[in-house]
Amino acid sequence: MQNTALNILKSGNNVFLTGSAGTGKTYLLNQFITYLKSRKIIPTIVAPTGIAASHLQGQTIHSFFSLGIRDFVDDYFIESLLEKKYMQTRFSKLKILMIDEISMVSPEIFSSIDKILRAFKEYNKPFGGVQVVLSGDFFQLPPISKTYKKERFAWQSHAWKELALKTCYLEKKFRQDDNQLITILDEIRSAQVSQNSYDILNSRHEKILNINFQPTKLYTHNIDVDRINKEELSKIDSKPYLFTYKSEGNTKSCEKIFKSSLVLEELTLKKDAVVMFIKNNHEKGYINGTTGVIIDFDKYSNLPIVKTSYGTTIKLDFEDWSMEDERGNIVATVSQIPLKLAWAITIHKSQGMTLDCAEIDLSKTFEVGQGYVALSRIKNIDGLRLMGLNDTALSVDPLILHIDSRIKQASKRASDEISTVSDEELEDIFLAYIQSLGGITNKTEIEEEEKNLKAEKKFMVKDSESTYVKTKNLIETSATIEELAKNRAMSKGTIINHLSSLKERYPDLNLDKFKPKEDALKLIQNAIVKLKAKNAKEDFSDNGQLRLKPIFEALDTQVEYDDIKIALLFNTELTLPL
Repeated sequence: MQNTALNILKSGNNVFLTGSAGTGKTYLLNQFITYLKSRKIIPTIVAPTGIAASHLQGQTIHSFFSLGIRDFVDDYFIESLLEKKYMQTRFSKLKILMIDEISMVSPEIFSSIDKILRAFKEYNKPFGGVQVVLSGDFFQLPPISKTYKKERFAWQSHAWKELALKTCYLEKKFRQDDNQLITILDEIRSAQVSQNSYDILNSRHEKILNINFQPTKLYTHNIDVDRINKEELSKIDSKPYLFTYKSEGNTKSCEKIFKSSLVLEELTLKKDAVVMFIKNNHEKGYINGTTGVIIDFDKYSNLPIVKTSYGTTIKLDFEDWSMEDERGNIVATVSQIPLKLAWAITIHKSQGMTLDCAEIDLSKTFEVGQGYVALSRIKNIDGLRLMGLNDTALSVDPLILHIDSRIKQASKRASDEISTVSDEELEDIFLAYIQSLGGITNKTEIEEEEKNLKAEKKFMVKDSESTYVKTKNLIETSATIEELAKNRAMSKGTIINHLSSLKERYPDLNLDKFKPKEDALKLIQNAIVKLKAKNAKEDFSDNGQLRLKPIFEALDTQVEYDDIKIALLFNTELTLPL
């Protein structure tokens, strides 16, 4: 039961939380997260995809661990990470690591996380001694792999075995409110789908749903998703806005950015288009996987304005996707609007979602678990419009079927163990656990934190103002930009962007302590004067401002990008449009 699992989590164990779709794994994790935050302990939450991460307000594994497009790491790469101050700051604060949708994490990625944490924590124990909470269901989608591998799942890695995880297999279903659908899903998990279940699914073939809105379309292949999204966009009779990417750096590195991310070379949007964010920007209030609708375009800049599914309104701007070399220097940057069309999404991207209804096409299913994931997104069979079904659609991995009974046995052992501990002993264990993490234990303080958390949740507008103010408040006590970045646990580049925004909002803000040396300022000034005199169209953005790349090239790499950005904060003449 959920309460038993929560007690196991609160005892400080490494935990594998599992159970069939709809048993409330995310709900339970949110309960545990709230418990920790009310005691001033902030867990780190990651997941293999942006949408999966969004369910717990986390980020992707590759982003948090700076993996780029890597599936595994070597000692040389780890050494390069250790040299980055912001990574040192990030991992110094890490005490509890939660990995959601663990079924999609490969054994190589899982082992890489273990190696990185051991290195940063300087502690040769599993995951550097950090408490690890893994959540997911191995009946759902496995990791994407272009080649056949004997070991496909995280649980097959040596790192998993070393964690000595307590297993919590949740049994009670909360998402589905329909016995027919529950039966179908249970039969898929047992690899014994009855004729009755097939008959029920066939009765939903191209069924017209009794709804007054378009259902989310779930398809197995990107090519179908792209086709549907283009068709839906063409149905909107309004002005299209085309956004084309901008880039800085060598061509090969830019190509790698496109291959390793969802950023598009060209993006066409219209008012009322359904969209999905493809990048994290906590300051502006969105993360990779947030969905919404285009409600308008700014009349001056033509930039899109999105109303998210959370109800917040966000004016978009170009975001940067950058690639670093082994020394941490940026070698290429692609700038584009961080959106993609989202009337249809792949089943892979839908894992973890809960939908009132869905149009699902399983006629081209190519991976075990796809049908189970897609069908378990909905609450009721009446919310299903099934476009097709093939022989693979309802199959599950035989290996997972084989180990499922062992997972349940491990869960029973964990449940039996904690059931022998008295309530008084449990409270002592919980208290010792919080103290070991440096959290607060005073009841009055905890109650105050709980009130604050409820207030934050109620008024969660995700306004960027608050994050800028936090940066502003630390300026006085930070001697350098690097120190300010460390104090905010952010990258230097993000802090420079904050300072630029703060300078606009507070023109009298004194940033002199961060001013570059006079010779660097003169170099930049001279380069800008020459570029303005040259007046080459490609050196200027659409609003007439000089771009960073030509300045950087004109200086023959004598001054880094970040230093150019800093210099621009201190001389308004440098940034004036023509």
